[in-house]
Amino acid sequence: MARTVRNPKIDSRSARAKLSERREPYWTVISAGCAIGYRKGAKGGTWVARMRDGSKQYYDALGASDDSRDPDGLTVFSFSQAQERARDFFTRKARELAGHAEPSQGPYTVNAAVSDYLAARERRGSKGVRADRYAANARIIPELGAIEVARITAKRIRDWHHGLAHAPKLVRTGKGASQQATAQVDERDAEAIRARRSTANRLLTVLKAALNHAFHDGKAASDEPWRKVKPFREADAAVVRYLTPAECLRLVNACEADFRDLVRAALVTGCRYGELVRLQASDFNSDAGTVLVRQSKAGKPRHVALTEEGQQLFAALTAGRAPRDLIFTRSDGRAWGVSHQQRPLVEASLQARLEPPATFHILRHTYASLLAMRGVPMGVIAAQLGHSDTRVTERHYAHLAPSYVSQTVRAALPAYGILGTGESAAPRG
Repeated sequence: MARTVRNPKIDSRSARAKLSERREPYWTVISAGCAIGYRKGAKGGTWVARMRDGSKQYYDALGASDDSRDPDGLTVFSFSQAQERARDFFTRKARELAGHAEPSQGPYTVNAAVSDYLAARERRGSKGVRADRYAANARIIPELGAIEVARITAKRIRDWHHGLAHAPKLVRTGKGASQQATAQVDERDAEAIRARRSTANRLLTVLKAALNHAFHDGKAASDEPWRKVKPFREADAAVVRYLTPAECLRLVNACEADFRDLVRAALVTGCRYGELVRLQASDFNSDAGTVLVRQSKAGKPRHVALTEEGQQLFAALTAGRAPRDLIFTRSDGRAWGVSHQQRPLVEASLQARLEPPATFHILRHTYASLLAMRGVPMGVIAAQLGHSDTRVTERHYAHLAPSYVSQTVRAALPAYGILGTGESAAPRG
């Protein structure tokens, strides 16, 4: 942070109280061509910034001075706080004059920053834009959208972020619903609180990415306000729900015929729903025993190795199909669309007595968890799942893998004899 300039005539309340009221500010030079002024009026003083560029001068009203109220950094500013805001103005105006930012047609708001960021991601072909736009419209824009990016503060972002941890959970609503349904969070449920904090962290990531995009485009003078806001710690700790082989079999048997093939494929590949429904017959290589995922969340194609069971499944599904034919279609021949999987998977889970109901994310967890428990290296699992490195893989699955610690403890710790004859450790009904 730049050094605060001192001026004994205006840097304290008592000093400013001795000044005469006048329209022309009492100026203090911050740097060459840049100055901050204190304008004293009948009802209190205000801060103003001035920047000279050749024969032209540019001004910016910074806010009220702390003559009669304590500074809050939002509407009332001390001399040092006013200098920080003035430096933001100087940087922003200098970038604009240098051609790094277009002259604004009005205040550049958080709403505009989020919109520009998501549009840029769409142009790059980034995945997950639809979900992030929905989340932003529901959680970011209503509270922060109208705030000018140049005037947003760390406190405002932090208050919003903390509020999300206790906000009601949004619930899926049917078509034509007049308002968004919500469900209250049980404050006594530690897992529910962790999940809300995890959601808050994901939304903070979207907000920060949008504001960083604005900063790099020259539409924000500093990225310091949002850099100061930190995510909740340990909110994203791995809570892995996976199915046992017996549960997988019950789920598959409970599915309708056309949907059953999708569930089978998810269990033998670990692929996401969106990746599976885009697969074409030519993506299955029977010679190599692999499936090619051309479009993945990470943006890179990958080859998924299949077991013998997986190869038999895909061989049966692709038999007689043209190379460009979709492997998975609905019973009426149409392609599976966004969210088409949710209802049939919930219905099959109820019939299979799975609680909570399975999701395609749980099927993906099942694939990776079963590999980890059989000692498959994290690097291999990461490659199969399409993770860019092993960090995410290790966070979710490393605790399931056989380890030297667990094997040593089980081999060395003697039996206590605390169970009676014929008694098992299974809980009684």
